[in-house]
Amino acid sequence: MSGAPAGDHAWIARFLEAQAAELGAATNTLLAYGRDLKDFSAWLSPGAGGFAGVTQERIESYLLHCDAQGLATSTRARRLSAIRQLYRFAFDEGWRSDNPAIRISGPGRSRQLPGTLDMDEVDRLLAAARASGRDDMARVRNTCLLELLYATGMRVSELVALPVSAARGDPRLLLVRGKGGKERMVPLSPPAREALATWLRLRDTAASGRRAEAGADGSPFLFPSRGKSGHLTRNRFYLLIKELAVAAGVAPSRVTPHRLRHAFATHLLENGADLRSIQMLLGHADLATTEIYTHVLEARLRDLVLTHHPLARDAQ
Repeated sequence: MSGAPAGDHAWIARFLEAQAAELGAATNTLLAYGRDLKDFSAWLSPGAGGFAGVTQERIESYLLHCDAQGLATSTRARRLSAIRQLYRFAFDEGWRSDNPAIRISGPGRSRQLPGTLDMDEVDRLLAAARASGRDDMARVRNTCLLELLYATGMRVSELVALPVSAARGDPRLLLVRGKGGKERMVPLSPPAREALATWLRLRDTAASGRRAEAGADGSPFLFPSRGKSGHLTRNRFYLLIKELAVAAGVAPSRVTPHRLRHAFATHLLENGADLRSIQMLLGHADLATTEIYTHVLEARLRDLVLTHHPLARDAQ
């Protein structure tokens, strides 16, 4: 081994530094890698040489241990992925002359279809946003949030952290910074553009008043907040969308920010959009991730036939 760090924690630190610097890995991804690798390190027997002395059999035994703990398939697959990434990096860096994880097959994730909302439910949520809020400014902000989310399919983390500069000048397209700092352009529908323009007018008026009182610069975010992040948080938006679901008469358990993202993709596919375009709009790195929406559409069409076809009804 050449220049291998001393101790598992040093391995993890160097690996995470490289992931952040070379690949631009997102903070949440780095945190997940760190947690999974620390768990693996804690499981290894003291005195066994740590990461540097691990064999394929030891990794397989660890995965059996995770299974015996009752961990979900997705969790076990994620932990194996972290271990694979670590040893690929260690091999490339010359810390090990082999990669003990390269031949280990994963537990195989179950491919669950994403939940979605139909057009009527989305319309009711948008109507609730226009009518819900403690004052006119809150109602306009809520409307803008929902219109942008459904019109673009953004992740909620992308939505709440949008810079106000991206929304200036009545844009037809928004520049969105996604996972790993990757940027993409998403088009805005006419209702979304109208909601955005209305919110900007109210936001700027309120910001001008605050600056006049405090002599402070305005927030760089489209949806500012007084909290530590400076913008509306994911948790607050999650609670907001649940409140809107109640007001809309839609079961709150069916409504999440991510489900609106699924609705965006599913409704595009239903209306003839191609998978490659949907992949670009959603910011998926792999087309296989986007292909799951074809299964959603197939399931809905199958249910439609079973519910409405006369021969299907006769057989029931």
